[in-house]
Amino acid sequence: MFWFPRPQTISQMDKTVQTYIKGLPSPQKEICKRVRKIIVDTLPGITEEFKMGVPWYEGKFYIVGLKDHVNVGFCIDGLSKDELSLFEGKGKLMRHIKIKTKDDLDEKQLIKLLKLVNKKAGK
Repeated sequence: MFWFPRPQTISQMDKTVQTYIKGLPSPQKEICKRVRKIIVDTLPGITEEFKMGVPWYEGKFYIVGLKDHVNVGFCIDGLSKDELSLFEGKGKLMRHIKIKTKDDLDEKQLIKLLKLVNKKAGK
């Protein structure tokens, strides 16, 4: 008999991450909450952990609240040159997108990036 873990809900996710997000100022707090929910809803069953001082999702994604914006980081290993152009930064392993206000959060684009990276990166 096979056993498959049930997808985690927001309430079951890492408590350290919840504490981290609660401690952020506005609008970073609200942006991080929304991004976190989009990640969990888009990739059911994804594992969440708190490492290097920020929330991480299976080593492929991270969220960090900064002074005047939020960065959502993505593993870029395995992406094409055209796909890399969808991200900011010059990292060899990770790149990011910046979200400065709640209105700047393009949910459809974020979901597209999450699915792309989940499918292709880090394999």
